[in-house]
Amino acid sequence: MNAISPHPARTDRRAIVNGLSVDVEDWFQVGAFEDVIERDDWVGLDDRVDRNVRQILDLFDSAGATATFFTLGWVAQRHGALLREIAERGHEIASHGWDHQRIFRMDRETFAADIERTRKTIEDACGIRVAGYRAPSFSIDQRTPWAFMELARQGYLYSSSVAPVAHDHYGWAEAPRFAFRPLPWTDLVELPVTTAQWRGKRLAAGGGGFFRVLPYAFSRWAIRQVNGTDGEPAIFYFHPWEIDPGQPRVAGAPLRSRLRHYTNLDRMAGKLRQLVEDFAWGRIDVIACRAAERLSRENRAAV
Repeated sequence: MNAISPHPARTDRRAIVNGLSVDVEDWFQVGAFEDVIERDDWVGLDDRVDRNVRQILDLFDSAGATATFFTLGWVAQRHGALLREIAERGHEIASHGWDHQRIFRMDRETFAADIERTRKTIEDACGIRVAGYRAPSFSIDQRTPWAFMELARQGYLYSSSVAPVAHDHYGWAEAPRFAFRPLPWTDLVELPVTTAQWRGKRLAAGGGGFFRVLPYAFSRWAIRQVNGTDGEPAIFYFHPWEIDPGQPRVAGAPLRSRLRHYTNLDRMAGKLRQLVEDFAWGRIDVIACRAAERLSRENRAAV
């Protein structure tokens, strides 16, 4: 495995603090392999999430960056010490659902039980209140309006669960690009993952496989556009398994899924190091709080 080594942070950062997030799931829990690896088999597979997350924590420390770790309940149940270390290093821990089930494959009752169980498990593990949620595979969309209702009912303060693009696995192309209130009568804020604009089209630019596969210059351009032209913070995400080129290979997965999952794993650590040095980064809950205040001001001004 290529370790992420500490590197001095640059001082020429932009004024806007962007939202940095890690979707804490292991290599066998990803959407690309959900039809190939049975959940009942997870306990017998090579658990690599602890080692990978600790390397990410070292990178963030070296760059002076804080982040939000959207964590599966399944992981939190087994890695309580890791969650406590994440919190002790100044990062936010939020919910990523229990076992990476896509929301549009649930009904409201199942979803409600999923996010309640996950929240309790995370809070029991680290002793810190969970305020935020990210749907597995950004799977809140126009088919699941009840998901926001349930998040608000259970007291979540924000969600970062919408990808405002068209994609074969997920996406809500008609959703706003930046922070919005999905339910005007509640305080819940949705922070969509970042997109850029090019010739009238939205381009996915918030991290994950797009960040690994495309040249770094694209991500730098996109974040500068969002910070400069739009005056908004970017919302960026990646996964611990993306810095782990030594992870097991899943031979039975479709070729397209394998290409998406394994391309440029050996380059990801270096690209992340450059990213956290080139821009200012912070926790998603802080970004959400600022967005909520701005939306409230705009609502008052419109009355």
